[in-house]
Amino acid sequence: MLTSFSTLLLFGCLTGLTTVLFGFGGGFVTVPVVYGVLTATAPAGTDAMHVAVATSAAVMVVNAAAAALAQWRAGRLRRAYVWPLAAFIVIGAAAGSLVATLVDGTALRLLFAAYLLVTIADSALRKGFLSLPRHTRPKPLGRGITTLGGMGIGLVAGGLGVGGSVMTVPLLRRRGLAMAEATAMANPLSVPVAVAGTLVYALAPTAPAGTGQFGYIDLTAAAALLTGSLPTIAMARRVTARVPDRVHSTVYVALLVVVLIVMVGTGA
Repeated sequence: MLTSFSTLLLFGCLTGLTTVLFGFGGGFVTVPVVYGVLTATAPAGTDAMHVAVATSAAVMVVNAAAAALAQWRAGRLRRAYVWPLAAFIVIGAAAGSLVATLVDGTALRLLFAAYLLVTIADSALRKGFLSLPRHTRPKPLGRGITTLGGMGIGLVAGGLGVGGSVMTVPLLRRRGLAMAEATAMANPLSVPVAVAGTLVYALAPTAPAGTGQFGYIDLTAAAALLTGSLPTIAMARRVTARVPDRVHSTVYVALLVVVLIVMVGTGA
């Protein structure tokens, strides 16, 4: 138990770093880590994937809110790119989380891996993410992107417990924003996804009763992750603007590749 807590604490620090630098909110780190820990330590029959996704959503509520506050104080948030997009994201997130509680855990893990693969390919192969043309001016979000796009982001992110950064960062990047700004905006946009997902998973009628759980949420795992992530968020916010834009975008894609490898490996 102590080893598992220490492992989660360590990865909680990584979660805090990726929340500030990449807007992940924790999902792409916490889902495979919690899934791996539960697979190795939990009793047979534990629904590890659903618990991992639910715990990730709960951790993201705190992480994304803390990082959004830090980004706001640093003056990196632009209201036009946050609202009303966030309102449509929360609608999709509620629907996605509800559907996810009815999907088999293995299918959910495969969807998670497939989603990562598509995102990596899109970011690496399609122009406009790894680097921006010189003198690029940010473009506003259109009505279609704000409404249908927002609900689509929420649907996928809420269902997979990964926040919205993997969709909002490429979206805002291709609207002409620097990585520091795009990842900063991902934090407040992840909050509605996390809140909707947490409520659905906590109150899901299909959740098994268990000590230390609130619905599907593993409270011990969440506490360990937050113990590591919150101090890291406070320290990491000072270095975001110092990372070169091309390095920032390249490392973002590289981290997605690492998470995909880990996720496939833990499910082998």
